[in-house]
Amino acid sequence: MHKIDELFKKDLKVINIGLESFSKDLKEQEVPVVQMDWRPRAGGNKKLASLLDRLK
Repeated sequence: MHKIDELFKKDLKVINIGLESFSKDLKEQEVPVVQMDWRPRAGGNKKLASLLDRLK
């Protein structure tokens, strides 16, 4: 038996980092899920992230 087959025989426990609608869909299917409220540093702005690095 492959290890991947063993994975699908276990109950899912999900941490969702991204679209909240994905975690809502999982909850509707009674899948335990934790929604992480994550955003890229400086809103994804590379120049602003570089300036923040200089403050450290």
